[in-house]
Amino acid sequence: MAYTAQNAGLPNDLSWKIFVDRYTKKDLARAFQSGDLAIVQTGDDPKWPTKELAQVDGVKGGRVSLRLLTGTQAGDMLEVLATRCDRPLETTLSDVAARVAAGVAAVEPEARRDAVAADFAAEIQALRFVPGGRVWAGAGTNVPVTLFNCFVLPSPGDSRQGIVQTLGQMIEIMARGGGVGITVSSLRPFRTPVRGVNGRSSGPVSWMDLYSRAAGLVEQGGSRRGALMLQMDIWHPDVWSFIDAKKQQGMVENANISLRISDAFMNAVKAGGTWNLVFPDTQDPAYDAEWTGDLAAWREAGHAVAVHETVDARKLWRAITDSAWQCAEPGIVFSDRHEQDSNSWYFNPLICTNPCAEQPLPAWGVCTLGHVNLANMLRPDGEVDWETLHHTVQTGIRFLDDVVDATPYFIAENEANQKRERRIGLGTMGVAELLIRAGLRYGSEKAETFLDRLFSFIRDEAYLASIQLAAEKGPFPAFHRVMYLESGFIKRLPPAIREQIGKHGIRNVTCLTQAPTGTVGTMMNTSTGIEPFFSFKYFRQSRLGYDEQWVPLAEDWLKAHPGEKLPDYFVSAMQLTPEDHIRVQAVAQRYTDSSISKTANAPNSYTREQTADLYMLAYDSGCKGVTIYRDGSRSEQVLHDATVQKDAAPTPPVPVPALKPRPEELRGRTIKVKAPEGSVFVTLNDGEDGRPFEVFAQAGKAGSDLSASVEAIARLASLALRSGIAPATLVDQLEGIGGRSVGFGPKRVRSIADAIAYAMRQVWMSQKESTPSLGAKGDLCPKCGQYTLVHQDGCEHCPCGHSAC
Repeated sequence: MAYTAQNAGLPNDLSWKIFVDRYTKKDLARAFQSGDLAIVQTGDDPKWPTKELAQVDGVKGGRVSLRLLTGTQAGDMLEVLATRCDRPLETTLSDVAARVAAGVAAVEPEARRDAVAADFAAEIQALRFVPGGRVWAGAGTNVPVTLFNCFVLPSPGDSRQGIVQTLGQMIEIMARGGGVGITVSSLRPFRTPVRGVNGRSSGPVSWMDLYSRAAGLVEQGGSRRGALMLQMDIWHPDVWSFIDAKKQQGMVENANISLRISDAFMNAVKAGGTWNLVFPDTQDPAYDAEWTGDLAAWREAGHAVAVHETVDARKLWRAITDSAWQCAEPGIVFSDRHEQDSNSWYFNPLICTNPCAEQPLPAWGVCTLGHVNLANMLRPDGEVDWETLHHTVQTGIRFLDDVVDATPYFIAENEANQKRERRIGLGTMGVAELLIRAGLRYGSEKAETFLDRLFSFIRDEAYLASIQLAAEKGPFPAFHRVMYLESGFIKRLPPAIREQIGKHGIRNVTCLTQAPTGTVGTMMNTSTGIEPFFSFKYFRQSRLGYDEQWVPLAEDWLKAHPGEKLPDYFVSAMQLTPEDHIRVQAVAQRYTDSSISKTANAPNSYTREQTADLYMLAYDSGCKGVTIYRDGSRSEQVLHDATVQKDAAPTPPVPVPALKPRPEELRGRTIKVKAPEGSVFVTLNDGEDGRPFEVFAQAGKAGSDLSASVEAIARLASLALRSGIAPATLVDQLEGIGGRSVGFGPKRVRSIADAIAYAMRQVWMSQKESTPSLGAKGDLCPKCGQYTLVHQDGCEHCPCGHSAC
């Protein structure tokens, strides 16, 4: 059988790898047979492990022989342990589309189930409707993973038990594939007295770090680490430490953070007024029983609130925008705007967002995601295929509504809440590709006019589809004909649609969102979400390795027009102004009942003042949130523009070399070396091919700082050996380090590092003729770079004239 991306129904090898790795069912027993498709881990970097697709050539003794199908070494043979491979049970897009469609349509009435499933499968296979990642991975598998991407938990109770309870719920959701949002404003400020233990609180930021570390440990849905959003209200006294949290090395590194900013605060900033940082009086008798993090409800109940600090609103605003300029966080969500536009305003307040911020949700809120691929919605004459778009939106709304009933629920509160409001989120991808195909420059006035028509059409079709479902199946249980129509968003709907809602109700409390679609958008080989293309040629670092990618749209145009430059409507993220990004976001937000995941990219030269102005522009333009990313403001980024000058962007990271797999048998020798710190026992192991493979070293008492340092040196030496670095190079780097010494002449040892180098020299370099990894008879000379350095008379000499004496 020929395995290729095209035979699988995917655009290219990267799409194919993402699809097979994340969204196909796997054989957990790994019962490989000759001819099977496999995905094999070829690199061991813990953060960016490299994977490739391969075809099985043979299986023997727990090892699999493979021919690589993707990557720079495609065609090469590889033999690895079977545990380094996954065996997909589905190999084509049609396989997965049929499974997903049948799994979701199973909740439809039996008489129409097959027809609905066929419609779902056709839209998915045509790459017009793209379910969210959790749906791809879980629907129809009979595995109890969630089909929801987005979860928000109630704010943690202000006690050790409450904090830990939220931690457990978060882990449970992440382990089944969901991303989690938590607002920590319910936790008392730093140094607030805790009567029960006669102590003081460590503050919410310290507990944020606990949640973040746990998220970094959870493998989410078998394919990625946990996704976490942590938020704080702008009134909380610890807002200063929240703003600075991610500037501290290692703090809250596995979570996104955003501030919930009220209209009152923004008015204070504009007026140059003051702002009170407050928290409930923890001595209030009702505190333990009634405080949930909802400050307005606490005040309305007549409970006391203490002012901890009165600050200059503009000073606080400047701290927020400066931090965003410096390290791209915190993001901002305009919480009052969320609530004013919320269709659930009358029964379910929104308390936080999901990790990417496109879904403001209530406590125990969830949302399922699906996307219209707009790149496939243009007719040959350059006009949008409105009829096809109508059908895809209608199909997408029915599909997502069915997910509400098809998903497994493992937390009763999630099920009760979701079946009460049936919240769904239909979004888009391929907006930038559609604009380019239409000859429109992203961010231009013409593009804004075009997008205004496009997004209003999608909004209207989505609401009409949900109204039709309400007529067929009934409205969501919490629907109230009068109050629902008072939502700020619903008031902006066309009168005819409002009239239909009043007559039939509506099936879903919300219908729309704009998610980032990073993985599924890349799998579809189009622009993600409503973002522009990052670049038309770029480097992408991911869990599947390091890839140079071309946007086919640009590549095809250049091939068709040799010697010409791309037209000005081929515009990338870094060629746009940040204001262009915000204008497009504002257009999309007008027609989106939830929110939008969108980044305003800015050049490295963008100033702090410009950042502050951009955040204010987002507020004034009607956005519900804003995130700015100044190029190079983080030490690590996933995408690197391959078209910019070296002094305008950070140098792309060097791919980590693949490590030699650990052999089943090792042969070794342990020797004892005297060092100034004491005796060092060094074990040097050779692999099955006789080449040096790894180093173990022990000195000092177990658990001591000395023992830890020795172990660290040995681990790094082993990593270098397994990456293909010769022992002579390691000896050259370690030998001679230190000041004190024991011994004389060639047996002199100056430190632990020198002792390990001495052991390697004695075991691996005393018979250089038989050490194939050295490839020469001497050590590496630091002057001429040749392996011609020899020991004579207790000193090192080289024919080039170099001498260590």
